[in-house]
Amino acid sequence: MSNLQDQFDDAMFDFSMNDYDSCIEKLAAILAAAPDNFDAQLSLGMAYYRKEDYPRAIAEGHKAERLKPNEQLVHTNLSLFYMKSGDKTTAEHHGLQARIASGK
Repeated sequence: MSNLQDQFDDAMFDFSMNDYDSCIEKLAAILAAAPDNFDAQLSLGMAYYRKEDYPRAIAEGHKAERLKPNEQLVHTNLSLFYMKSGDKTTAEHHGLQARIASGK
């Protein structure tokens, strides 16, 4: 498990350096080995968001949602992704879901 954590830390370093392509590649490798790795899945959506690939960010965000449907950060991210993609109605839906999740 520490190997996956090291890989995740390495991917997040790339993210912090704005090297989103490398980050995405490393997160995808983690998810190939551990498809239920929530942190990697959540971060993958954000990496695509930072690349302004909103459709892919949304798709990856929904994968994170399937792993943890009541996680506040999942819905916060999806709200952001949908807003940037121009879908205000769906963004508001996920914003509400985030507020609901924060009360749990």
